[in-house]
Amino acid sequence: MLQPNVLFINVQLADASGVRDYNTVNSLRIRDGKIAETGLNLSPENGEQLIDGKGAFLSPGWMDMHVHLREPGLEHKETIKSGCAAAAAGGFTAVACMPNTKPAIHTRDVVEYIVNRSASLPVEVHPIGCVSKDRKGESLAEMADMKEGGAVAFSDDGDPVYNARLMRTALEYAAMLDMPVINHEEDLDLSRPGHMHEGRVSTRLGLAGTPSIAEEVMIARDILLAELTGGHVHVAHISTRRGVEMVREAKAKGIRVTTEVCPHHFDLTDEEVERSEFDTNFKMHPPLRTADDVEAMIAGLADGTIDAICTDHAPHSVEEKEVEFIYAPNGILGLQTAWSVVVKQLLDTGRMSLPQVLRTLIDAPRTILRLPVPGLDAGQPANLTLFDTSTKWTYTAVVNKSKSRNSPYLNQTLKGAALGIYNRSQWVPNEAVLS
Repeated sequence: MLQPNVLFINVQLADASGVRDYNTVNSLRIRDGKIAETGLNLSPENGEQLIDGKGAFLSPGWMDMHVHLREPGLEHKETIKSGCAAAAAGGFTAVACMPNTKPAIHTRDVVEYIVNRSASLPVEVHPIGCVSKDRKGESLAEMADMKEGGAVAFSDDGDPVYNARLMRTALEYAAMLDMPVINHEEDLDLSRPGHMHEGRVSTRLGLAGTPSIAEEVMIARDILLAELTGGHVHVAHISTRRGVEMVREAKAKGIRVTTEVCPHHFDLTDEEVERSEFDTNFKMHPPLRTADDVEAMIAGLADGTIDAICTDHAPHSVEEKEVEFIYAPNGILGLQTAWSVVVKQLLDTGRMSLPQVLRTLIDAPRTILRLPVPGLDAGQPANLTLFDTSTKWTYTAVVNKSKSRNSPYLNQTLKGAALGIYNRSQWVPNEAVLS
């Protein structure tokens, strides 16, 4: 429902630059879908919807630059509409969707299909086009044409761009288009048939493991190719200490490399597989790794080596996940629980400040994808997330907005909540948390 005129009161305005003084500004007015003014104790005007934040934070809208919406072709797992509903409940006003759909997002018409299907939703959907035709890793997809249709990056995610020559050519073309290539960093010959992290736990459980080196070899290759071509390589869902160290070293040399990390990779370890007695909701790729790797992810976020927080939201049906561990597909949901994990591991521990965290959720994803970064200044389109760090809520099947339910956080009580989003002249409250 369109609500172009809204007044937020009793809110703490916050963004990557800091938190505004609540005694100086605690209100934000939206008129005709744009921010009209901010101030202290603003009074409602006729026709405005009044939203009392009750002391919560109001920031520019968050973005998740790595989600799987499954449409077209895999709508039994998720649709654009259901995925965006989950995103809104998680505080995200924008997502970038990966191309491992059926058909893959490898031509302009599929890009435009997604753009058009999501045009009226309060959550913006930015398609990521394939690097190679049909994600087969054999020949380049029509990159320039997909950009014209609305693609914001290129990736064969779900699989790596395995051929080094193809990756080099992709980086050269993407550089001419001023777009990043996002690679799923995995040396398949080293990783397969791994079902979890290779280490003491996998050995004890008798499961084939995926070693850290399988990820690190590909990261090293892509950093070298980025250096050679001048292209921008973005390391998807980083998970190992050495991987973070290599990105840190590459950035220091001025190589165009950025990276992202998922909340589960700075919260959970491979020991969860054993503790849960092979719960497939702890199976993802890259796999959950060690406590030392978790610490490296947090340190990498804190010092800016890791640019963005993303979820790698990967819905799978119950029938697919409720099988023996070795037969289950990789991937978990993440959109609705990401913020609570951030609060737990980054804010409550004091490892990062709120402005630092907001940079990873607001500024960095859009900067990497060359998208406008929303702000809080008058005249800008109103693109906002209302949230707190204290609300306790339980993530149940009823609260879940996804068509799937493959989350390791299901039925857990979490702390910190997205209370609602405002975007495209639509206010979407998180009813499950506010009720």
